[in-house]
Amino acid sequence: MSEITVVTHNGNFHADDVFSIAVLKHVLPTFKLVRTRDKALIESADYVIDVGGEYDPETNRFDHHQRGGAGERENGIPFSSFGLVWKKYGLALCDDNQAVADRVDSGLVSTIDAIDCGHVEGVSKGISLSQTISMFNPTWEEESNFDTCFDEAVEFAARMLIRFIASAHGSVNAKEIVAKAIENADDARVIVLEKYTPWKKTVHILSSEALYMVYPSHSGQWILQTVPVEPGSFEDRKPLPKAWSGLSDQAFVDETGIDDAVFCHNGLFIAGTKSFESTMKLATMALSE
Repeated sequence: MSEITVVTHNGNFHADDVFSIAVLKHVLPTFKLVRTRDKALIESADYVIDVGGEYDPETNRFDHHQRGGAGERENGIPFSSFGLVWKKYGLALCDDNQAVADRVDSGLVSTIDAIDCGHVEGVSKGISLSQTISMFNPTWEEESNFDTCFDEAVEFAARMLIRFIASAHGSVNAKEIVAKAIENADDARVIVLEKYTPWKKTVHILSSEALYMVYPSHSGQWILQTVPVEPGSFEDRKPLPKAWSGLSDQAFVDETGIDDAVFCHNGLFIAGTKSFESTMKLATMALSE
């Protein structure tokens, strides 16, 4: 069986072609990468990325520079080569979980596509991932080889892609876990998680009654945390009792009467004990204030 050949353009590279090759590194067991604009090499290649003026997923042509582009999303963000490759392979890379694939597209792929296509509305300011990839290009003062620099960028992107997919999996799974915890709560004001799970977005969407979250920490303590009035806010729906502010160890034990009480933050948004039962007692006390 002949070796699979993947072609992308030579010279300066950008996040879209780098991440496209990164996707293929996770899809294809092995391939030969050729960076060129030679038409004969482009025509004979098995995969063509970000060059060639053609988009045809059936023949593995993924360019968006042709007249009229290669289509756009429902939100108006056009596809670059990364988006086109993700459109074909993203779902499989996310274990056929459409919610995860969509999250990766909205959080990573579409942003890179938007920047590459000059569709920058809504793209946050600051150093973007696209700019980070561009920094792998040699500067005018360096004599580095473009192809070598491209390979380094692809390795970086391949690792980033896997971490982004893992993060998306975590977010989707967390939503399901938190939603179930809200549904099963004995008291709608206190939501208990069996292990720490990102909860703020889901709680704000699904519960207007929740005041406190209870969950185990990585240190082995059980945590009582306030629910903010909105994600990112420092104002809580119901702060912890003022008398607890900044107390720890024996001082916190004396104040609460709970033998294994550990601490309460000065900001009255988080407190902890050494057991689930004791943290639930803290919650009951806080609710009664």
